[in-house]
Amino acid sequence: MTLNDDSFTNWKNREEIAESMIPMIGKLHRERDVTVLLHSRSLVNKSVVSILKTHRFARQIAGEELSVTETLPFLEALTTLDLGPSQIDIGMLAATYRADDRGLSVVEFTAEAVAGATGANKIDRREPRDVVLYGFGRIGRLVARLLIEKSGSGNGLRLRAVVVRGGGEQDLVKRASLLRRDSVHGQFQGTITVDEANSKIIANGNEITVIYANSPAEVDYTAYGIRDAILIDNTGKWRDREGLSQHLRPGIDKVVLTAPGKGDVPNIVHGVNHDTIKPDEQILSCASCTTNAIVPPLKAMHDEYGVLRGHVETVHSFTNDQNLLDNYHKADRRGRSAPLNMVITETGAASAVAKALPDLKAPITGSSIRVPVPDVSIAILSLRLGRETTREEVLDHLREVSLTSPLKRQIDFTTAPDAVSMDFIGSRHASIIDAGATKVDGDNAILYLWYDNEFGYSCQVVRVVQHVSGVEYPTYPATSV
Repeated sequence: MTLNDDSFTNWKNREEIAESMIPMIGKLHRERDVTVLLHSRSLVNKSVVSILKTHRFARQIAGEELSVTETLPFLEALTTLDLGPSQIDIGMLAATYRADDRGLSVVEFTAEAVAGATGANKIDRREPRDVVLYGFGRIGRLVARLLIEKSGSGNGLRLRAVVVRGGGEQDLVKRASLLRRDSVHGQFQGTITVDEANSKIIANGNEITVIYANSPAEVDYTAYGIRDAILIDNTGKWRDREGLSQHLRPGIDKVVLTAPGKGDVPNIVHGVNHDTIKPDEQILSCASCTTNAIVPPLKAMHDEYGVLRGHVETVHSFTNDQNLLDNYHKADRRGRSAPLNMVITETGAASAVAKALPDLKAPITGSSIRVPVPDVSIAILSLRLGRETTREEVLDHLREVSLTSPLKRQIDFTTAPDAVSMDFIGSRHASIIDAGATKVDGDNAILYLWYDNEFGYSCQVVRVVQHVSGVEYPTYPATSV
């Protein structure tokens, strides 16, 4: 047998193992509200190849590929336990088991590591929580995709309605088509049908009522059977408490804004300050995509080294706010053709840091350049640190943060030498550290942070909504703060 034959046989064996994992992952998700993760990446509804690629990705972070032969025993052990709603990272289970020297079997170790989610310790499955989208643009449709994807067990967030202004003939069909096909993010994973008679889009069995209204005051959500819902405003039309309070109509309990909030509206970056949300807070903001990209690594650096000052330069993909061709725009420069120009503009991300990281007293400045790409941006974060360090130490620290810290869902890490912006379309992390571009000289560090300003940000929005709704389940094995 040749070496090539050995490699092919090995691949086929791993394919077979990955195939055997799919029904176990699906059953845990549907029947017990358990989401199986691999180094913070969900394996729910993933293909054989996707599961194998996710295992291989661990090589970029930990230095060696994680094999399905290594994680399968932990998955099998989970199926034997009396599990409650939770998220369980089999990559972390495998890594911590490897470092454990007590001689426990995989079954014994797994039972101990997830004990908080089993037996008398497990939390009850929550009642579904209604969600309404106000607006159905770039972020609205991606949030819809995520909510539909996560509706597997029926006990989490349930997208009940979308509110839009009427668009004329075939409006419902066209909106459904935009949900089904996306030029940047590809095809919707599932089936979509349109019920024009009842003004519904049915996506993977989720009946979503499309409500036509010109203002929040026109809608009584209880008339559609919607109760105690979280409304996600992705129009950005209102950003202060007074304006957003218009959404607190019958059937709506909380309002979440997908843009930076103004005044006393809390700006939340999940993973950093979501635990500061007061239970009775009805209006909050998820800040901006750039704020979500820079705050988690900024916190990671400040916690370890101290940050004395910083500047962020964002190279940002163009957005719908800009013009396709030169035309009038109320803002400077944004009236110039987005696909043809680099456009200097302002960013509020630097000033928003203070809201998300009030303990960071260092001055942070910022500016932005819009460039002719439709998605994925990069933030260049230049920091003056509280002590001198080395490039190797900084990269080791950030790699470890991306793997084992409470920020592992927000911070990703890549060592790929040829990585470019297109490679990060669909990333679910708020920020991806580019190891190869990182520069450190004494107490000066420059980090290059990729981020999918559409999809990665939408994932952060959904995490905030999960948190305030009570369906953000604990993750095992637990990470130390």
